[in-house]
Amino acid sequence: MTHPARRADGTVPPRLPVTPSVSLIDADLPEFGEPTVEPRIPGATYHERIATAERRARQAGLDALVVYGDREHAANLAYLTGYDPRFEEAILVVVPGRVPHLLVGNEGWGYAGIAPGRFDRMLWQALSLMGQPRDRMCPLADLLGEAGLRGGMRIGSVGWKGFGPGDVGADAHWLEVPSYLADALRALAGEAGTVVNANDLFMNPCAGLRVINDVDQLACFEFAATFASQALRRVLFGLRPGLTELEASRLMQLTGLPWSVHLMLSSGATASVGLASPSLRRIARGEPLTMAYGVCGALSSRAGFLVANAAELPASATGYLERLAMPYFQAIVAWYETIGIGVPAGALFAAVHEIIGSPFFGVRLNPGHLIHLDEWLHSPVTRGSEIPLASGMAWQVDVIPATGGPLFTSNIEDGIALADEALRAEFAARYPEAWERIGRRRRFMHEVLGIHLKPEVLPFGNIPAYLPPFLLAPRRVLAAVR
Repeated sequence: MTHPARRADGTVPPRLPVTPSVSLIDADLPEFGEPTVEPRIPGATYHERIATAERRARQAGLDALVVYGDREHAANLAYLTGYDPRFEEAILVVVPGRVPHLLVGNEGWGYAGIAPGRFDRMLWQALSLMGQPRDRMCPLADLLGEAGLRGGMRIGSVGWKGFGPGDVGADAHWLEVPSYLADALRALAGEAGTVVNANDLFMNPCAGLRVINDVDQLACFEFAATFASQALRRVLFGLRPGLTELEASRLMQLTGLPWSVHLMLSSGATASVGLASPSLRRIARGEPLTMAYGVCGALSSRAGFLVANAAELPASATGYLERLAMPYFQAIVAWYETIGIGVPAGALFAAVHEIIGSPFFGVRLNPGHLIHLDEWLHSPVTRGSEIPLASGMAWQVDVIPATGGPLFTSNIEDGIALADEALRAEFAARYPEAWERIGRRRRFMHEVLGIHLKPEVLPFGNIPAYLPPFLLAPRRVLAAVR
């Protein structure tokens, strides 16, 4: 009997799942339904988040946190306050022992009043749009001082991105917030104090405050994922040649939920870029197409060729199914069957790269990442990563082959969560409608697509691992064959 090799610390690395073969099958995608109940984060939770952030700041040797947010970079601020900036920037000052202060502009003043978090509003009109009133202006330093900052403090600056060993030349003093704020904080701290990048407190992939989610936050993510995935489902079953890209995107029937990324839909030569917005270009039979729609807490994406079968592929894309789409789906199956509580993040990397790790597939980005109010929170999924996956994590399967050639790409991006037995029981009791959707998605993935999930893996979208490689045949999908 052979035994698996042990690591240096004596532990045995997890076995990778046996990779099944893949087949193209006819399948009916069930109607999993849309929410009729909208989950909310209780006001008390924001109070607890502030208290935890204060405690973690003290442990890191910080006297205060200053959190910056704008429309593109709202996640850390919204996590602490429930306030997501709209037209303007906003600045939150957190000093232990004091009520937090939120600096907003003219238009943010009223909107901040309905946020569920606990803070005192302060008007700083320089945050307002150009040309708006500045009749109540005062120096930023005065407001920061009133909020509790003073000279000699060690201040943690929180925006939207930290920097690590791979960022050549980076150190703790690299800040990504606007100069007016960085300059004001450094001047206020003075020579006796300092200002450092503190995003790691919130976004570290192992210990960040936003990495482990409670049941209410996960329910909010499932709510968002249902609508995001349902939008792509409508496109999958409504595409036809001759539509403009804008007409195709209209099929999504967008809900109005706040976006985490811009809407993406492109065809033809532009599709290989992936990030482009839709245009009036008409989609033609035989062309590649990619699309993605993300709202705060969720994103779904799909890609393929606008054909009904392999015979309609352009000659340059002959073999697309066998050479790219099928091995890609095998890797997705391996990802889904590997992920679980306690699994080291490097096992996800290995599961994918064992199948599509050759240069031909061009998988350069992390195969999977943590998701939150921002589409990409962080990713521990790197070669050899020992960071253990934990209950409460929200994940996005996000494996993007970029062949750089006529075979184009194939793509599944959807959200899941990891939940231990206690968290699953709480989810089922608190959000039974969402829990029913999750159960039906799991059964579909197991019974129809042949994907065997661990009990703790909760699929959040309405097109779970559903991949029709030929977009004009949306009921012909890839499935694992055991």
